[in-house]
Amino acid sequence: MAKKEIEHTTTMLGSQNMKGSQRMVSVVEPYELPEGWKWCRLGDVAEIIMGQSPAGTSMTENQNDIAFIGGASDMGEELPNISRYTSEPTKLSKRDDVIVCIRATLGRPIFSDGIYCLGRGVAGIRSETLMKEYIKYGFLNFEQYLYDKATGSTFLQVSSKYLNEMPFPLPPTLAEQQRIVNRIESMFAKLDEAKEKAQNVVDGFETRKAAILHKAFTGELTAKWRKENGVSDDSWEEKTLGELLFPMTSKNPTGDTFRYIDIDAIDNENQVVRCPKTIVTSEAPSRASRELKENDVLFSMVRPYLKNIAFIDNSLSDCIASTGFYICRCKEVIFPFYLYNFLCSKDAIDYLMQFMKGDNSPSIRKDDLLGMKINLPTLPEQVEIVRILDIIIEKENKAKQAAESVLEQIDLLKKSILARAFRGEL
Repeated sequence: MAKKEIEHTTTMLGSQNMKGSQRMVSVVEPYELPEGWKWCRLGDVAEIIMGQSPAGTSMTENQNDIAFIGGASDMGEELPNISRYTSEPTKLSKRDDVIVCIRATLGRPIFSDGIYCLGRGVAGIRSETLMKEYIKYGFLNFEQYLYDKATGSTFLQVSSKYLNEMPFPLPPTLAEQQRIVNRIESMFAKLDEAKEKAQNVVDGFETRKAAILHKAFTGELTAKWRKENGVSDDSWEEKTLGELLFPMTSKNPTGDTFRYIDIDAIDNENQVVRCPKTIVTSEAPSRASRELKENDVLFSMVRPYLKNIAFIDNSLSDCIASTGFYICRCKEVIFPFYLYNFLCSKDAIDYLMQFMKGDNSPSIRKDDLLGMKINLPTLPEQVEIVRILDIIIEKENKAKQAAESVLEQIDLLKKSILARAFRGEL
């Protein structure tokens, strides 16, 4: 249904039996409401307290002064998160007001649990007509209205005019509001429980991956394999990385253009090359001089790119890499994918972090990298370790992706629930 201007009588409720005064107002009606519901302007059913920042000289850390809410940074999930105070408060909130961001970040409604000084980035909403919970969920549902009406080039700002004119659906009784709130909270509670479980899967991914890699490079992951194949536990040897690698080689760019892998070209969450840059050879940076071959492993020596690690397959073997990488070219005794997984492990990263040196651009010296020790099983066991890691980590990645998808769906479900609630469909 197209938006239309309607003129109707809005009853100003003073109590649940809807006693109060009446006035004629013009309200934008975004969509049809159930019988008995009415569209009203927020300013007609609520008092809106626009924030006003106190003098900068009045700001203190004294908790005996009035707590200050300036914007989103001072707001928690449900209640204010206070770090500043003022000795000269301006506009004040009361207990049970709803506080809403109206500058930069918009919306984010929370409850006031006491008296707060409201800065210019927030507004307080109080009403005897609307329950505070109903107001909060209303702002969550109609958040786009705030962004549509906000102005400003540096920071978006919603004026008092548009807050007062904000269309708000009004159920016939406070009891109806309560039922809506109860229904929303019941459904949200179930979704929040599912969200917590999904978030735990996402948050625990790196911990689980670190534990899996630790087991892989300490022999625990293939203990059963060794027993089944008659391989002794003593077959593992401790080697330095320098014993297992060929020296790096240089290569100058040729032709009109060349493909270049700089240290920022690595997706360090998945440890792969995102996309090499195509560089005009005449404009080649001086650091573009590391030769690459298939099965090389790139390891960044520079902070904050320490986790920028990548395996070079055939599609990347024509590239030239930055001198910010150490090019690990494996001798016959070590399986390249075994080394790649080892360098991606938390144990290896944590070990190397202690060797970071330098003020402007901290980095690891080549000798410290090559002096790192690595537990080396036989080649067949290395291959088996990589095979098992591929299976386990793929499962972990799928579980993480599924959990991330659940988190996205939960946010969409919440929006759908709110939309239905404020159409009277719950």
